[in-house]
Amino acid sequence: MEAVRTRIAARAYPPGARLPSVRAQAKTLGFSVSTVVEAYERLVAEGVITPRQGSGFYVAGPIAPLALAEIGPRLDRQVDPLWISRQALEAEPDGPKPGCGWLPPSWMYEAGMRRALRAVARADSAMLADYATPRGLPALRQVLARRMAAAKVEATPEQIMLTDSGTQAIDLICRFLLEPGDTVLVDDPCYFNFHALLRAHRVNAVGVPFTPNGPDVAAFAAALRDHSPRLYITNSGIHNPTGATLSPATAHRLLSLADDSDLVIVEDDIFADFETNPAPRLAAFDGLRRVIQVGSFSKTVSAALRCGYIAARADWIDSLIDLKLATGFGGSQLASSVLLAALTDSGYRKHMETVRTRLAGAMLRTVDRLAALGITPWIVPQAGMFLWCRLPAGIDAADLARACLRDGLVLAPGNAFSQSHSAGGFLRFNVAQSEDGRGYDILARALAGCGN
Repeated sequence: MEAVRTRIAARAYPPGARLPSVRAQAKTLGFSVSTVVEAYERLVAEGVITPRQGSGFYVAGPIAPLALAEIGPRLDRQVDPLWISRQALEAEPDGPKPGCGWLPPSWMYEAGMRRALRAVARADSAMLADYATPRGLPALRQVLARRMAAAKVEATPEQIMLTDSGTQAIDLICRFLLEPGDTVLVDDPCYFNFHALLRAHRVNAVGVPFTPNGPDVAAFAAALRDHSPRLYITNSGIHNPTGATLSPATAHRLLSLADDSDLVIVEDDIFADFETNPAPRLAAFDGLRRVIQVGSFSKTVSAALRCGYIAARADWIDSLIDLKLATGFGGSQLASSVLLAALTDSGYRKHMETVRTRLAGAMLRTVDRLAALGITPWIVPQAGMFLWCRLPAGIDAADLARACLRDGLVLAPGNAFSQSHSAGGFLRFNVAQSEDGRGYDILARALAGCGN
């Protein structure tokens, strides 16, 4: 397959050209005929070549003209919430990317994933081939209910619905509760994809300044009074991007304010397993009355395994199931089965202990190395992977990010996280992705250039 792809890319096999016969290719490459047949059939499945009855295999075409300008990163695009995602996902696998929001592959639960995949591969055919039930795999929902109970969030398995990701969970909630023109409160700063998702739903996002103890309560009360928002989306555990945690006093005051309004709170709990001392959960205080909790395990088990969840009032879950069926039909039975096997594997707890220890060390090293460049943390978080950092005076984070991208370093500029665009002098650093010394050299040169 690689040999054929290489010849197509080099135009040795132009569009429409007939490939060597199976026997000729086998003789040339020194493979068996059955191996070449399998390779050709896979290339057909990929759309690279096409078969013609009685004639052989031909290169599919036409192909797009070669455009060298599209090979490198686009530096002219506005630095918006999706800019960071695109740059991080399209970066070279071994390139430094402290701006991305996930752990390096070597930090993930690879051994557990391999065991889980082997176990699920031995399951009956229905597990491998059928659609999932509307709520999702019952055994996984039971595990999630027990995990939530340990955090004092009372939810039965019937109050939990599986989704294809944490992002899909929030998207379904927005479809369920919002109309175009509604207002949604977000932390300022907050996870940048909240901005992108709300923009797609054509609603008005209003930022509430975030403090080391949670949202500014006075500003939150003013936003409730002035905007009558329908939703508030937040992280109660480890906050993205600041790494801060919600205090019990702030949690109680937020819920008291929400009780006097029509506000629904969406609590994104994706970083729960990174905590060393768990923060209070709004869903625990509220009892899932006006709080909806969502989450996934893409940050701890595998980003390739797309499976999330929604925990909410039973009557809301029933309506959300209908919406899930209408927009995506059945969820991934295979993904949820693999996730169940990974979470119930005896090694997951030890894996997370190791990750937390590694993150604590990486946090200290990153703080020290950034300090040498004049970059200081807003706070030093108790746990997690994120550092929200202030740049030296006069440095614009977006300009710095563009300059670093030319040398292959992916950063996360502050204003992508800020609804008010008041974080132009901040960057979010992922400490697990900041261990590569090449990134600091590139950053130092870019800082010197931006400072001139």
